[in-house]
Amino acid sequence: MISLLAGLYDRRVMDEPVIELSGAEERRVWDRFYEEFGFQPGTRPAIKEPIASVTWSLATLLDEPGYERLDRLVAVVEQGLSSCVGPSGTLFALDWQHPSYRFAPQKAGGPGQPAWPLSPYPDGDYHIYLSEDFRMGSFGHPWEESLCLFGEELLDVAATEVDKVLGPSIRRAGKAVGPA
Repeated sequence: MISLLAGLYDRRVMDEPVIELSGAEERRVWDRFYEEFGFQPGTRPAIKEPIASVTWSLATLLDEPGYERLDRLVAVVEQGLSSCVGPSGTLFALDWQHPSYRFAPQKAGGPGQPAWPLSPYPDGDYHIYLSEDFRMGSFGHPWEESLCLFGEELLDVAATEVDKVLGPSIRRAGKAVGPA
């Protein structure tokens, strides 16, 4: 049954690049996320950050007029995730307490395409991007004002550029990073 549902989703994503998850699928994905990441809303950090993870503060991101740094951060994270899932891969976009999605990043965000659901920037609730196998993604924490990227492949393609946008990280592998 699960493989049949996966096949139906695969065909739908080919036709519709952004699909809201059904109630059952959304619960399944969130349950797995809670379990695998030890998600505890309202805490800091709210997940057990994987060994292959880097977390940055977002506290000063919006201090400059024009939001150029925010736009650059969004572009870097979206490009990194897109390159890691490949031309036919899909991602989950989870928005705590709101609808969540499965989408094809290669078919979203460009001219004439639907926008990516959510943003890596957590504007009020937790925003999470996850690969289908949960091996990589991003976790935006709204109250801590932080962004965690995880997964070796994503870190390899995006961490240096995120450092340029946000400055030094605050945690690596879930452990605080001291002053340089």
